[in-house]
Amino acid sequence: MTAKAGDNPDTLMTLATVFCLRNLRKTMCYQGFGNELCLRSDIFLPSEICDKLVNTYMELLHTHSNFEPEESFFQLFSDPRSTRLTRVQLREDLVHDRDLEAIRKQDLIELHLTYCNSLSSRSLRTLTWFQETLVSLCLFGCNHIFYRKGGAPLACNEDSEEDDEEGHVSKRALETNFNFQGFNRLRLLNLGGLPDEVNAETLLKPLKSLTSLDLSNVQLLGTAFLSQWKDRLASLVLYNVDFHLSHLFLNCILWPLLWVYFGTLKILSRRTSKFKMTKRILTAIVQRLVNLVSLDISGQIMLDNCTVQQFEEAMGHPSIEPCKSSIYPFQDLKRPLQFLGLYETTLCNVTHIPAYKVTGSKNEDQVLNAIEAYTEFRPELAHRAINQLFDIARIQHCSQLLRALQLVIAALKCHKYDKSIQVTGSAALFYLTNTEYRSDQSVRLRRAVIQVVLNGMEQYQEVTVQRNCCLTLCNFSIPEELEFQYSRVNQLLLQILEPARQDESIQRIAVHLCNALVCQVDNHHKEAVGKMGFVKTMLNLIQKKLQDRMCDQVMEFSWSALWNITDETPDNCQMFLNSRGMNLFLECLQEFPDKQELHRNMLGLLGNVAEVKALRPQLLTPQFIVVFSNLLDSKADGIEVSYNACGVLSHVMFDGPEVWSMEEPKRDSVMEKMWEAIQSWDVSSRRNINYRSFEPILRLLPQSISPVSQHWATWALYNLVSVYLNKIRLSSQTNVNLSHCNNLIKSTCYIVYQRRGFKLSVLFNFHRFQ
Repeated sequence: MTAKAGDNPDTLMTLATVFCLRNLRKTMCYQGFGNELCLRSDIFLPSEICDKLVNTYMELLHTHSNFEPEESFFQLFSDPRSTRLTRVQLREDLVHDRDLEAIRKQDLIELHLTYCNSLSSRSLRTLTWFQETLVSLCLFGCNHIFYRKGGAPLACNEDSEEDDEEGHVSKRALETNFNFQGFNRLRLLNLGGLPDEVNAETLLKPLKSLTSLDLSNVQLLGTAFLSQWKDRLASLVLYNVDFHLSHLFLNCILWPLLWVYFGTLKILSRRTSKFKMTKRILTAIVQRLVNLVSLDISGQIMLDNCTVQQFEEAMGHPSIEPCKSSIYPFQDLKRPLQFLGLYETTLCNVTHIPAYKVTGSKNEDQVLNAIEAYTEFRPELAHRAINQLFDIARIQHCSQLLRALQLVIAALKCHKYDKSIQVTGSAALFYLTNTEYRSDQSVRLRRAVIQVVLNGMEQYQEVTVQRNCCLTLCNFSIPEELEFQYSRVNQLLLQILEPARQDESIQRIAVHLCNALVCQVDNHHKEAVGKMGFVKTMLNLIQKKLQDRMCDQVMEFSWSALWNITDETPDNCQMFLNSRGMNLFLECLQEFPDKQELHRNMLGLLGNVAEVKALRPQLLTPQFIVVFSNLLDSKADGIEVSYNACGVLSHVMFDGPEVWSMEEPKRDSVMEKMWEAIQSWDVSSRRNINYRSFEPILRLLPQSISPVSQHWATWALYNLVSVYLNKIRLSSQTNVNLSHCNNLIKSTCYIVYQRRGFKLSVLFNFHRFQ
């Protein structure tokens, strides 16, 4: 069978890396002095392995709730004689100055620091250790790295980590002694989100060989400094760039030999003007930056029209040839751009765009390109693009399903703590995983969806995220597709149901999921969920609904879930009795006498309790026996209520007359009502019931103490195998005497039972009988 796209297994390298990280002390490390993690002396790890370890470590911290950080993890890579690092990607507040200092002796080629707001100016000093080898550097969103505490001098290790963490922002002083002098190999630089107080021109002046520069959200006095890379710059990002003296941009591009430098001019503390793109400026960029292959001007407002007339644009099929460009400035390109960012500009709507990959909102391809391009560094744009993908999947049709799912999953992983991404991403996943798209999705891809959905449920208690995540889980085959995360998903759902007052829609969906999760699973799963507090949680919901005098889907699903979780699990049945379950049963009967579905679910649950011999004495009270006896006459929901009530009594009768200690009602009178009820049922009735095995029914057959119990069991088997024969897997046919049933496993029995003129020939299969 051909594997579906995206179903390739993880590489051995990936599996081994994750295993080692989860078992560091059992594989490559030992516990040193002061509980410090130390690398074993006989280990040498090349860069391919070290890079994988560090980058996977960061990924696990952000995507797996059960993965805990190791305080001395980066110290494992402090000695280049035993470990080699070359390409490292670190993100968010889990990275501290001491971590960067720990690896300062490594010859890093790439260092990507993204939203690492715990870093201070100490880390700027650490960067100088890499100046001779660093080719690619990202400091995107590292807002505090250009500040030191209280004007302290820039020196490695002089400040304690505790002081860094406790220091107030108001005590921070701008670090003015750092620039990129000596970073001669640096080619790719991302300074997105550079603080307003930092003079970007001064900072960048020593760099002579840049080929890629990202200045997203950076405030500039001008752009004259760009001319020094006019023959080299291949990639330029000007998303949301603020210019105080925007007219100098023209000087930079149109007269590149003129160098204007404002190194001594103070930057205003507040942004007073936002850069607006014009046709003249865009033309100048194209004409002067001759090696440009990637340009991003997303978010820019076009002050004048730079597109061709509509009637001209309509001529011919869409083309990427520069000479046919619908955007005048790009007609001067020598070749199509590899990438052109036009998101949140009007230019993305034209027909002829000279670029192989374009971001925008015109069509699905542009939207997916936007999610791919902006997820890591511009979550605000990724959020809006995912919202547009949501509309495409909901209203239209997503033609690039695999790519769309992978991009949304990546965004949710990358921005686990961004509420807006989590809301829109979980909503998009609901539509991308529904029945329309399901056949195209691999097992691995669907498991990845489940993982990020559960991450969102763990991180956010907010109503919208919880609802979206629960609805998305409803698109999966339950419990089969959720079994690999069975304990985790049950725990999260029970947490959702804990509050006394919860959003009604979330409560209904969560109870439905809980019910589906405990249906048709092995007993050890049910027992584990029972120990989590499942039974108590369901009874609390029922109690709350009783107080509100409301019998809705939550009430019915809660009883159904209790019916499923107590099936052949004595411990859960005991929990039900210990938690006042029988009292709630009586109260529900009294409060809602006409709710047939509710009665069926409650009686089904009590049938499970009655199957446990040790618990039957708690049912053998006049109050309960009278209730069960009266329900034998019920016509509610066909024969379901009467059948289940008779099942409860059949197990009680099976214990014999010696346990019947009550005077009223009489045992014989109850048995007579049972006979009458069974004789009144249509043996061809179709019932809403599922048996995982016949063992509880078969247990009632080889005995003579209670013929009515045999009668009920035989009727049940005959009904099941005659009406639902297609659901029963038959093995080889064997004629068996009833006295030998105790020794049979996975056999087919032929039973002839005759009582009061009632004769049945029953062919049935059962999985286990003792």
